[in-house]
Amino acid sequence: MKIIPLFQKLLQYKSITPDDAGIYDFIDEYLGDTWQCIKLDIEDVTNRFYYKKFTESEEHLCFAGHVDVVPTGEGWSVDPFAAEVIDGVITARGAQDMKSGVASFLYACKNATNFNGTLSILLTSDEEGEGTYGTIKVLEYLKEKNFLPSSAIVAEPTCEEVFGDAIKVGRRGSINGYLEVKGKQGHAAYPEKAINPVHLVSPILPQVAGYNLDNGDEFFSPSKFIITDIRSGMEVTNVTPNKLNMMFNVRNSTKTNQESITKFIAEKFQDLDYTLRLTQGSYPFVTNEDTKVVKVMQNSIQSICNMNTKLSTAGGTSDARLFGQFKIPTVEFGVKNDTIHAINERTTVKEVEKLAEVFENIIKTW
Repeated sequence: MKIIPLFQKLLQYKSITPDDAGIYDFIDEYLGDTWQCIKLDIEDVTNRFYYKKFTESEEHLCFAGHVDVVPTGEGWSVDPFAAEVIDGVITARGAQDMKSGVASFLYACKNATNFNGTLSILLTSDEEGEGTYGTIKVLEYLKEKNFLPSSAIVAEPTCEEVFGDAIKVGRRGSINGYLEVKGKQGHAAYPEKAINPVHLVSPILPQVAGYNLDNGDEFFSPSKFIITDIRSGMEVTNVTPNKLNMMFNVRNSTKTNQESITKFIAEKFQDLDYTLRLTQGSYPFVTNEDTKVVKVMQNSIQSICNMNTKLSTAGGTSDARLFGQFKIPTVEFGVKNDTIHAINERTTVKEVEKLAEVFENIIKTW
C-alpha cells in the first residue's frame, strides 16, 4: 500500500476521542508479524506500542502520535471522513492533526529494511482529551521494563508557512490559576457598610493582565499572565458581591513555575483576603539543539526539502511534553498546522508524501 491510500484509510476511521474505532486492527495487519505489539488499554483509552529490533544496539528511536481526532463540527464542504483527493488536497478530520504524521511514520517504519538498533511506534487514542491514560501510561510501563526510547519523534503538525519550515524542539508548560477574592455583601446604596471585591481588584488588574513573568530566552517567549475569566455578583444592580473569582493561565517557560506565580500573586494582592489554587497540566521542556535527533531531523529536511528549518517552541501542548518528563530527547515534525481542529481541516498530497520521505531518510541515515 502506498502512502496516500494508507493515509486515506486511516482518515476514514471515525476515531473521535477516546474511541479508536477499530483503527488498531488495521494497523496490526498493516505492520505484520515482524513487529511486536504491546497493548495497554486503561478505562476507555486504547494504547499500542509496536517495536522491531534490527540489531542489539542500544539506539532506540520511537515515532509517536495519536489516532484520535476532535469532533467534526458542522459546516463541512465534504464528508469529513470520506478522505477524497480533490485537486491534490485531502479535506478530512485529522488530515493535519495528526493522521498525516501517523500515516507517514507507519509507512516509513514498515518499509525500513535496516536500522542500527530498535524502531518503535507509540500510539494512543486519547491525546485530544484528558490524556490521563494515554501516552504517559505507556511511557511509565516502558520505564518499568527498562525499554524507554533513547530518542523520539512526535509527528504533530509543526510547519507554519511552507512544509519543512519549522520543527519543535520543546514546548511551554501550562499553569492554570483559580483566585478567589473575598468581600462582604451589601446594599449598593450603602457601600461603606460592605466590602466590594470588584472595587478592590479593579486597580490591580492593569498590573497583572498580560504581564510578562519572565523575559524568555532563545527558545521560549516570555511567560505571560493571561486572565481568562472574571465573575462576581448576582447579576442585579442593587447588591454588591460577596466574592470575586478570577481564572488565569500562564504558558510558562523554564524560568517560571508555580512557586514564582504564587509569589507574584502575593505581591500584587497582598492587602486582600484571597485564596489561590494552581494546577499544572504540562511542564516546559526543551531538547538541546546538538542532540542527535535534532541534527538528523534538520539534515533530513535539508536533504528532502532543500530547506534550513527553524527550531521552535511555539504553540500549545502535545504528548512530546511527556517524553520530556522522562528526559528523552524529543522533536516534533509534521505537515502545516493552519487548519488543525477547524472546519474543512485539510492537507496536501505533496506534503504527506514529503513527510514520509523525511521519515524514511531519518531511518536510513540514523
